[in-house]
Amino acid sequence: MDIPEEFTTIESIFVRHRNALLLRGQFTPIYTDFYLHLMQHGIRMPAELDQMLKDALAMLALHLVARPWAESIAWTANLRAPRINLFVTGSSYEESITGRVFTEDVREPDRNFFYAQTTTVEKPQPRLSTLEIDGKDPIVWISQYYEQSEQRPARAFRLDDENFALIAAQPDCDLEWLESLDAAAVEKILETEETTVLETRRFRFHCGCSIDKILPILGGWKERPDQLFEGADSINIQCPRCAAKYTVTRDML
Repeated sequence: MDIPEEFTTIESIFVRHRNALLLRGQFTPIYTDFYLHLMQHGIRMPAELDQMLKDALAMLALHLVARPWAESIAWTANLRAPRINLFVTGSSYEESITGRVFTEDVREPDRNFFYAQTTTVEKPQPRLSTLEIDGKDPIVWISQYYEQSEQRPARAFRLDDENFALIAAQPDCDLEWLESLDAAAVEKILETEETTVLETRRFRFHCGCSIDKILPILGGWKERPDQLFEGADSINIQCPRCAAKYTVTRDML
């Protein structure tokens, strides 16, 4: 029996007199479905990578709400240590985010790189940006990304009880106030500042992959199944977006 996914609601809040946009959400529902997904597919990863992926999912969801509805965004971080590709993608239009960590056959870069790809319903040709990032904390990357790709300052915060917040500067933002914020101050913004809720959006951890969507990827092996299966009756393949595992038999081709 399929378990219905739980949604996390993200609020977009304008902070008056500071000219800043506050995005915030409580991510336990998404993380619950994330762990159910890992259990279902027998996926295990070290605690460090688990936390990095969860943080990246939260940052992407907050960023999506700071952007127009019709966008789909994918981020890939290619890191030296640990040598991984961390991938997350999501869409406000589809109300979903997903992601995975690649640990095998990862090219070792001389620096840490962050790749962002944005597509829209009207313009499916992706818009790409690349930047060098410091460290291995997605909470830190988001500020670097906003500074270089969004051309405006932003700061992200990991709060208590799986709450996260992102504060992005708007025109004429009080930058001294933005820079002075810490987690405690962010927790109290609704009490200490004049604010207006602009909109809410919701997200779930959901990929939408299936064996029917995975099989076309193997279309090129249809005429040479022996090379693909190497004497075995079946092979296991993973979804490139969420690492879900699927068993493929010869007759499926």
